[in-house]
Amino acid sequence: DHYDKKELYITMRDGVKLFTSVLMPKDASEKHPVLMMRTPYSCAPYGEDKRPPYWNTYYRYYLREGYIIIRQDVRGRWMSEGEFENVRPFNPNKKTDKDTDEASDTYDAIDWIVKNIPNNNGNVGVFGISYPGFYSTMAALSGHPALKIVSPQAPVTEWFMGDDFHHNGAFFQMDAFRFYKGFGQPRPLPTAVAGAPWTFPTADAYDFYLKAGSLKKLTTIMGDSIAFWKDLMSHPNYDTFWKARNPMNHVTNVKPVIMTVGGLFDAEDCYGAWNLYKAIESKSKSTNNRIVMGPWYHGQPILR
Repeated sequence: DHYDKKELYITMRDGVKLFTSVLMPKDASEKHPVLMMRTPYSCAPYGEDKRPPYWNTYYRYYLREGYIIIRQDVRGRWMSEGEFENVRPFNPNKKTDKDTDEASDTYDAIDWIVKNIPNNNGNVGVFGISYPGFYSTMAALSGHPALKIVSPQAPVTEWFMGDDFHHNGAFFQMDAFRFYKGFGQPRPLPTAVAGAPWTFPTADAYDFYLKAGSLKKLTTIMGDSIAFWKDLMSHPNYDTFWKARNPMNHVTNVKPVIMTVGGLFDAEDCYGAWNLYKAIESKSKSTNNRIVMGPWYHGQPILR
């Protein structure tokens, strides 16, 4: 009852429009800070009359404090325009408005928000858990002066050396296949409707992989439409494809405060939390850089 919900599109520098959901406090007697999450996992529920169940989640703490809450579908996902690229590489040499990445998209979003959302106080924080943690790291590279703090939590950071689909270079087959069979489905046009879910044909997933046999046979089951599965199969070694997608190469002169959060029992992205923190400590010594680690599995802190 204390918030209004607005849905809108924010235009990026190259003309692509990103779907953005805004929860704004009705209290106009003071200015409010902004907390934003950019996600490939959807801003659902869609519709200004549909309210997310924030009071049953960790968001309730931010709502009690009067934050303006913003969620955005990243480029090429769900209701946003454009073409999606997994862990889109950071471009440190942008020369024209056509040179975009997740850092520039974050910059453009923040710039529009602080100039157009009523009663904001000009201070923005960005956070995200797991894949949205990657977009949080990209936010830290955006350089927008209104961005004061970034919290990458269990962040996707390095998909070859330690996070998710490779652990020290060893392919995490079960995780990658299960994830991309659903997440990797093509989305040619903006949509609020999820693709058809894929379920294992056997009750025992382990039995499914044993019977599937080789990666070649799994690729046949995956089909031809999952672009990033093809990338995984085409780049089994640590080549330029993976090096370009490592944001730790670019964490120099990071301006906002950074609070990285990770779990000691995180089977997916424990590597990313530790090593992002260490990279910033090493390459951006003036940054107020903190890390919080606890006895948590993947994403568990958000449940508290």
